[in-house]
Amino acid sequence: MAGVRSPGLLVLLVVDGLLLGAIGLVLTPMYAGALPAPIGAVLSIVVLPWLVLRAGELDPRPGVAGAPLLAWLLAVGVLGVTGPGGDVILPATWQSLLLVFGGLFAGLLALRKVLVGGAAWADERRRADVRGDE
Repeated sequence: MAGVRSPGLLVLLVVDGLLLGAIGLVLTPMYAGALPAPIGAVLSIVVLPWLVLRAGELDPRPGVAGAPLLAWLLAVGVLGVTGPGGDVILPATWQSLLLVFGGLFAGLLALRKVLVGGAAWADERRRADVRGDE
């Protein structure tokens, strides 16, 4: 984590990614009356990009900015397929697909935004060094 402005905050964002994955799994099979309500998927789709963008503000490198996304994916993968006691928490439903692919897509879009923005920041930094600005 050399070069990260605030390693403690990055650790907190990664832990938040893990917790978001676990909570998203727990809320996936929710129903509003007789209708399925993909609350876990919606929560992941909304919050995960925010975590990735905040990590990207600390350091725009892909490994650092994508750390909350990797933690979320690890939590969803491990807990969803091999849950506590061998239970499968991730059932084969459209809500589960929305959770996995929607969260992954939203997180990757945010990571792409960080990487494109990080490249623009690096170009601006190089131009400032050439001009002698600091």
